[in-house]
Amino acid sequence: MSSSSKVLDVIEDKLMPLATVVGKNKYLLTLRDTFATIMPLVIAGSLFTLVKSFPVDAWTNFLTNTMLGSISLSDLINVPSACTLSLLAMFVAFLVGYNFAEHEKISDRIAAGLISFVTWIMLMPQITEFTPEGSIEVFNVASIPTGWVGSKGVFVAIVMGFLSVKIYGLMVKNGPTIKMPEGTPPSVSRSFAALIPGTVTIFVALVLRLVFALTPWGDAFSFIYSFLQIPLQNLGGTVFAQAFVYLFAHVLWFFGIHGTNITDSVYAPILLSLSEQNTAALAAGLPATNIINHQFQACFAKYGGAGSTLSLVIAMLLFCKSKRITMLGRLSIAPGIFNINEPIMFGLPMVLNPIMLIPFLLCPMINIFGSWAVMAAGLVPVATGPILTWSTPAILSGFLLAGWQGAVLQVVLIIIGVFVYLPFIKTLDKQYLAEEAAAQEADAASELDDLDLDSLDLDAL
Repeated sequence: MSSSSKVLDVIEDKLMPLATVVGKNKYLLTLRDTFATIMPLVIAGSLFTLVKSFPVDAWTNFLTNTMLGSISLSDLINVPSACTLSLLAMFVAFLVGYNFAEHEKISDRIAAGLISFVTWIMLMPQITEFTPEGSIEVFNVASIPTGWVGSKGVFVAIVMGFLSVKIYGLMVKNGPTIKMPEGTPPSVSRSFAALIPGTVTIFVALVLRLVFALTPWGDAFSFIYSFLQIPLQNLGGTVFAQAFVYLFAHVLWFFGIHGTNITDSVYAPILLSLSEQNTAALAAGLPATNIINHQFQACFAKYGGAGSTLSLVIAMLLFCKSKRITMLGRLSIAPGIFNINEPIMFGLPMVLNPIMLIPFLLCPMINIFGSWAVMAAGLVPVATGPILTWSTPAILSGFLLAGWQGAVLQVVLIIIGVFVYLPFIKTLDKQYLAEEAAAQEADAASELDDLDLDSLDLDAL
């Protein structure tokens, strides 16, 4: 046995007990079932996003300039992703409650899901600021802010799903309920049985809303985002600042929060300023000195989306055998090339998956420090040039920003990432293979039980 195989076996031996624990944890099982349910919507929305954002100017200009009545072709193609990816937290808010109810032994799972959804909405700010065109006056419009119903609202949706169902379940089991007489239609009986527990749970959510309203943040959603942005203040353009920002963002991603949305709001202006300084230096005939800049973060910190999951998808396709992982790999490779990784984030999933946390955090760190080191040594030019769209594939982006050296660097980092992810995804692969084998045995046993031996003509046989 080779030394590399021994290392893989040691890592897998350490991780398999963790995989067993994860497989029995009701909270993680709830999240697994939730994201598995919405995965078809995520994949479909990702495909439309890919079509709309394909990084060819002629194509994007064609979509933007082609009008179908009063709507552009670009806006029309954006509708499916706006109704899937952009509403992700809404689906999670219902499904976490619905799936968690099964583990809490609550029979009316639909009522639990609805309570989960309602309490999530209750904590949301229900005012949108609007400034009419040509006016400087800001109006507060009563509405559901669209910014919180997508990935930015997933974390609160998960928390409220668990919390609300816990409260609802305690009331159903221990509190007063309305019992209808025999003969009442089941749907009517369920609705009245859920009335008191649901009302108490909604009241608790109302108290939580009041508590957050008394804080400087005003609501739970703003509290989480404002509080999490504090560590990002006053960061400079050093490689350690870049690494810290990405580490922080990926920890948030692990908990289902769109981490880069938070970090970019603070850190992106710093990076753009550094890129502008490089542009001014080049215009003056001087070398670009700011290695850490907007182009560096966009094209050399990760490949395939958060966690540099393009390497993970390649490892899934080349080294895994379970049907679940290989099928997901085939579905994810095309979006991953264009830096769309929602199928992996919510389909494997990466969110709240402790087995995949280490490589998920480690790969971007290797990319950042590795790219910075070779650029500081002069082996690869500092990333300068155009501000590329986020969907520009690796290798092409490296070539456009740092020449052939940049493209080669990206290839090397992607390959390194494959081997970083390999022992961890192989651990999941073994677990899924065992589950698939057990399912096949169960199916075979079921078919044998269904076989009618009395109907067989043994003499004829």
